[in-house]
Amino acid sequence: MHFPLNPLKHWVNLLAMAENAAQSLPAYGGQAVMEGVMMRGSKAVAVAVRDPHGKIQLDVQPLSPIYRGTIAKLPFVRGVLGIWDALGLGTRALLYSANIAAGEEAKLEGPVAYGTMAISLSFGIALFFLAPAGIAHWLGSLLSMPHWANNLLEGLVRLGLVIGYIALIRQMKDVKRLFGYHGAEHKTINAFEAGASLKPEIVQNYPIEHPRCGTAFLLMLVIFSVILFSFLGDLNVWQRLLSRLLLVPVLAGIAYEYLRITAIYFNNPLVKLLVMPNLALQHLTTCQPDLGMIEVAIHSFNAMRAAEEGKIQREADTEPLAT
Repeated sequence: MHFPLNPLKHWVNLLAMAENAAQSLPAYGGQAVMEGVMMRGSKAVAVAVRDPHGKIQLDVQPLSPIYRGTIAKLPFVRGVLGIWDALGLGTRALLYSANIAAGEEAKLEGPVAYGTMAISLSFGIALFFLAPAGIAHWLGSLLSMPHWANNLLEGLVRLGLVIGYIALIRQMKDVKRLFGYHGAEHKTINAFEAGASLKPEIVQNYPIEHPRCGTAFLLMLVIFSVILFSFLGDLNVWQRLLSRLLLVPVLAGIAYEYLRITAIYFNNPLVKLLVMPNLALQHLTTCQPDLGMIEVAIHSFNAMRAAEEGKIQREADTEPLAT
């Protein structure tokens, strides 16, 4: 059986790049937003969005000291803080980008904006945590499945829903652009960690995957849910649904620590094999960006870096791209 070596070499090089960066550079992260990118450091966060006129708008804010305090260093607890961070900062960044991208025609503000986000979050929990539990419980009762098999089925249903949902929405034009900005975020951080000049034409040559991507966190959340839920015994349907909901923070803490450990031991051959599915899955949540998208990501990254050094940049020094 022939095993493809080129993808293996590609991902091994990616991991080596990340390990070298982890030893000497701060671990920056980010998120794609509507027509833009959010970049997050240890002290500041920046969002860059291209408005309908082609100009890049910036929003730069300091981060709360809680992200540098004792609680952010506690094992497992810091994973829960990471989810809160993603929800809080991510929601604000998405609202800012949506309002900039919409121009003056429509704006999401106040109760309507946060009500929309609450509905979206509730939908995600219902679809990816409660629905698989309910489906597996129904099939388990119907087929008289043993407990371990029923939990495995629930995990497979959950993983299938996650991958299927991403693959489905990926076909939408707006989502493809969002995933393009996700790719631009990865390329920019990869280029920085490689010591390259942050120019769009140079950054374009860097990989679209990144080992610290939130996609990896999502995959590990699903995998560890199979293991953790198998220890709960045979529950009725309501106990099962409640346990899945309450244990989301626990799963977040476990998944976060797993990713930290794999980051430390990148050189271990077994760890390299374990991380490759995370990198492969990123091809569903990223698309190749154009130079304009990379330009936005670079502006966001540079603004965040400037704020980390105490220099707040409010406007991007750029002109609209030629169309």
